Amino acid sequence: MRKRGKKIKDLRSKVDRAKLYGVDEGFDLLLSMKGASFDETVDVAMRLGVDPRKSDQMVRGTVGLPHGTGKSVRVLVFAKGDKEKEAQEAGAEFVGAEDMIEKIQGGWLDFDKAIATPDMMGQVSKLGKILGPRGMMPNPKLGTVTMDVGKAVGELKQGRVEYRVDKGANVHCPLGKASFGKDKLKANFMALYEAVLKAKPDTAKGAYIKSISISSTMGPGVRLDAAEIKELAQ
Repeated sequence: MRKRGKKIKDLRSKVDRAKLYGVDEGFDLLLSMKGASFDETVDVAMRLGVDPRKSDQMVRGTVGLPHGTGKSVRVLVFAKGDKEKEAQEAGAEFVGAEDMIEKIQGGWLDFDKAIATPDMMGQVSKLGKILGPRGMMPNPKLGTVTMDVGKAVGELKQGRVEYRVDKGANVHCPLGKASFGKDKLKANFMALYEAVLKAKPDTAKGAYIKSISISSTMGPGVRLDAAEIKELAQ
C-alpha cells in the first residue's frame, strides 16, 4: 500500500494544479502517467453552468464515439416476434419479453444496456424502480425505445454512450482506453464535447461549460483549457 501511495503521489506531482492544459498537451501528459499494470479507462468530467434542479436545464443525451469505448457492452432487448429475431441477428446478448421482465424482478441484472420496442413499454415500465436508478431504463429520448432495434443494438455495440448532468451539474463519461492513444481519445472527446455543447438549454445563462478535467483509472485529473477547446470546436 505504501508503494502504491508513493506512486500516486509521484504521478500527482507531474500535474500543475494551477494550469489549464491545451487538449493535445493534456492528453500527452495523461498518457505519460501510467498508474496501473492494466489498460486504464480514460474519463472526462465537465462542470456545466446549469441548475439541474430545474427541469428546463437538464442536459442529457447520447453520442456515438467514433472509436468506441473499448468496453464490451452486453445488450438486452425487450421484443417479440420479428423484432426479437432482428435483435438477435444484430448481436444482442439477451432478448425476450415477459420472461426477461420476470427474471429482472427476481434480481438478475447481468447486462449493461436495455432496448425495448414501443409495444413492450407498458410491461417494461414495471421495472422502473429497478432499472431507473441504474440508468438502464429504455428511453425514447435516448433512442433505446424504438422499432429499429437492429440499428439501436449496433450503435450501443459500436460505442454510443449516454451523458447526463448529475446533481452537482457535472457530466462524467468514459472516452476509451489508454491504449487507444492520443488521437483516438481526442476524437472521442471532441465528439462528446460537441454533443454536450449542442445540448445547451435555452435557459442556461452565463458560461455553459465551466471546467473540463480528464483522468485515467489510477491517475490524477488533468484540467483542460475550456476556452481553447471551444475554439477548436467552432
